[in-house]
Amino acid sequence: MKIFLLGGTKDSINIIKFIKENYDAFILTTTTTKYGSKLAEKGGSDDVIAHPLPKDEIIGIITDEKFDILIDATHPFASHITQTSASIAKELEIPYLRFERPITNLKNIDTSNLICVNSFVDAGKVIANEFNQSNVLHFAGANTMEDVLKSVSAEKFYPRIVKVKSSIEKCKKLDIDPSHIIPMTGAASKEENIELIEKYDADVIITKESGEIGGVIDKIEAANTKNIKVIMIERPQINEINKKDIVSNLEELDKKLKNFF
Repeated sequence: MKIFLLGGTKDSINIIKFIKENYDAFILTTTTTKYGSKLAEKGGSDDVIAHPLPKDEIIGIITDEKFDILIDATHPFASHITQTSASIAKELEIPYLRFERPITNLKNIDTSNLICVNSFVDAGKVIANEFNQSNVLHFAGANTMEDVLKSVSAEKFYPRIVKVKSSIEKCKKLDIDPSHIIPMTGAASKEENIELIEKYDADVIITKESGEIGGVIDKIEAANTKNIKVIMIERPQINEINKKDIVSNLEELDKKLKNFF
């Protein structure tokens, strides 16, 4: 079984490990960064590509190397690549699976400090209107900073990012003080988030609705402990995907793979 895996997330690493332990499979994992590719290699991927691929290159690789299935395990907010991957699988008539981490279950969580918006531009506007004198912890990745900073001062902005060259260059371009950059090595615990809130005297946290694996609950509970606000950007809806092609855990993935092969 030859698997073309769109990765770069913790979910994708778990998928690699699971498949290698349970199937006779060759896995090629593509990520947009060298950091992501190193994690994929450590997870057991047989081959990796560490840069974004345009649609025609993905089609060429899948066709030339005769991959059997395309699995999309990119971030829930990477809507463009998810739309593209679904269209590629349809065009090539190969099996397709979208691994979609479950939406965060907030049923037993105090959400009184939570503000939900539809975009990072909207998040910036909320901060400008309601928290314009506040320090802001940005826990949503380097690629989303620019939209927030359309309305928020860089002097009040503290991003937690993977310190790779591309992310550092984005910070420099946006005039973010290097001393404001918080190195990221994975999802932070509640206690680590509390330490960051205290260290940077923050009144607001920005996060994506990236599921429990993305640390959303720990961010909300840390904010509740310090009585500050969390602005959460809700997931984009991707209408191009058939619901039957979506799995949300390894058990569901296993059942689909067994059906396919």
